[in-house]
Amino acid sequence: MTKLLLIDDERPILEVLDLSLTSEGYEVITAESGHEGLKIFEEENLKLVLTDIKMPGIDGIDVLKKIKAIDSEAEVIVVTGHGDMDSAIAALQHGASDFITKPIRDEALMLALERAERKLSMTKQLKDYTENLQQMVERRTLELKQAQEELIRNERLATIGDTVAGLAHYIKNILTGLRGGMYMVNTGMARDKSYMLQEGWAMVQRNVEKVSGLVLDLLRYSRERTPERSVCRPNEIVSEVVELLKDRAKEHHIELKKVLDADLKEAYLDRDGIHRVLLNLISNAIDACIYDTDTSKAWKVTVKTMLATDAGSGETILFEVTDNGCGMTDEVKEKLFTKFFSTKAGRGTGLGLLNTQKIIYEHGGEISVKSKVGEGATFSVRLKREMLEELTIDDC
Repeated sequence: MTKLLLIDDERPILEVLDLSLTSEGYEVITAESGHEGLKIFEEENLKLVLTDIKMPGIDGIDVLKKIKAIDSEAEVIVVTGHGDMDSAIAALQHGASDFITKPIRDEALMLALERAERKLSMTKQLKDYTENLQQMVERRTLELKQAQEELIRNERLATIGDTVAGLAHYIKNILTGLRGGMYMVNTGMARDKSYMLQEGWAMVQRNVEKVSGLVLDLLRYSRERTPERSVCRPNEIVSEVVELLKDRAKEHHIELKKVLDADLKEAYLDRDGIHRVLLNLISNAIDACIYDTDTSKAWKVTVKTMLATDAGSGETILFEVTDNGCGMTDEVKEKLFTKFFSTKAGRGTGLGLLNTQKIIYEHGGEISVKSKVGEGATFSVRLKREMLEELTIDDC
């Protein structure tokens, strides 16, 4: 049952509204003056207030200001005389949730209360979301601390130290997005604009996902692991990743195609790891086209698979991801797989390629890149096609 503070200096109005609101399921607490109402508000820790504006002593506008000073999240609905639009506007400027005019119609009152309760609910959800985010950050921070200790043992702490500036800039961008989303949510609630609530909430969610992705990438890079191999189909993994990214490529007018070697059947690989490798390489290739300043091109990203036989090493699986985007200088190519280097000017951390290289090395494979400025790039991944004869193809 929702508690509601009802303030009005006219006893008959209080009694009528008390009966009406009680019948609607509210727990109503009444006050016959602004002074009494403010005292009850502080004592009862209320969130929903309905107050008349025209009252002796402390009027409704002053009550509204003091309530907002005590608890900015409280929702206050003001009651004005018919035609007193100036007072209504003043109340809204000072943070009132809504206003209704006398004589009070039940439909208008219940609609205003419904809107106020919806705002309270959204505020609580956002607060809970922020608290959960803080707990997640604290938990991830603890995990990162443990990961750092492991890095010290493996003499990799220096690499982490060199990335602080770049990561700080990336995190700053995330925080800017979070603040922007929270501003839109708060503004949407204050002005009762649902589209601002939706857009702001979407911004918050996107940036929380970025935080989570950043932390997970750091953890993946810091932890040593053995590939969890199973028998799967490399061509199917390529097809899945291409399907995931086709809408993004289409949005930016980029042709995304695959050329699959029909002779490449099963292989004994860490399926999730190879999926992450391809997702990162193809995403980067799409980005290289998006960031290309030569708009005269017909941009294209091609993903190839090939089964080859190398002398002395048996069958080899080759993945190639080629784009005709902006390309890279020799200096950039030399830095690609070192110290969280990113070519995305604050839009990335460089962790993606480091994790890509790490997964490939854990498979005993190799990764290489060829690129020219303005002509695009080709990333090649070479893996041994190891097989266990007793295993059968799994559902992947």
